[in-house]
Amino acid sequence: MQVKGVTWGPKRAPAILHDISFTLAEGEVLAICGANGAGKSSLLRLLYRHQAPLSGTVLVQGRDLWQHSAREAARIVAAVLQEQPTDFALTCREIVSLGRLPHRQGMGPGARDKAITDAALLRMDLAQLADRRFGTLSGGERQRVMVARALAQEPRILVLDEPTNHLDIRHQLELLRLLRGLGLAVVCTLHDLTLAAEFADRVLILDQGRVIADAPPDQALTEATISRAFRVATRIDRTGTAPRFSFHLTDH
Repeated sequence: MQVKGVTWGPKRAPAILHDISFTLAEGEVLAICGANGAGKSSLLRLLYRHQAPLSGTVLVQGRDLWQHSAREAARIVAAVLQEQPTDFALTCREIVSLGRLPHRQGMGPGARDKAITDAALLRMDLAQLADRRFGTLSGGERQRVMVARALAQEPRILVLDEPTNHLDIRHQLELLRLLRGLGLAVVCTLHDLTLAAEFADRVLILDQGRVIADAPPDQALTEATISRAFRVATRIDRTGTAPRFSFHLTDH
């Protein structure tokens, strides 16, 4: 994926994103970090074809994302959003099977669709919940179902908006380890800088809709950059196996 000079904003309102450019290689994990309102979710919406940029382009496999049909785009890019389905009567298996829709040839799922659905459920440790109604699950279980649906989509690029929300510590670590091992291009927003530092190959930091860092974690997550992005004083302890961040408010 290549994002070239992208700008976006709602109609008749100031732009939210300004001249955003970056690349995402196959197998690379990119974490997008920034304060609330920095433009993280708006940027993700451009990447999974929910909204088109006002200027600039998003290229997937060398072609403008908006030159693909919606079905073609869904075979390449899958998204896991913070918003979840409202049809709580569906079972986990039925929701995960929706990820096969861009690939289906007939009216219903075929044997391969069913096998891929079952594999996605197993991979997200959901096999025992497959026939439970979605509405009876906890927030963390629902989140894992949505990731399984994205995996069933067999994308080349996986876009996730705060995927560790609602997950306990163990499932956060398991999910991020899984994402690293998929061999896909993965881009996700993360509030937890420790998780971003540990699991991402690169960290892109937004401040008021502009990129202020795009580099490996140890280069992007510096005291100066974090303080600028979040308006807090920052200290980083790098003496351990993973950096430890501490913050406090400043007077201005």
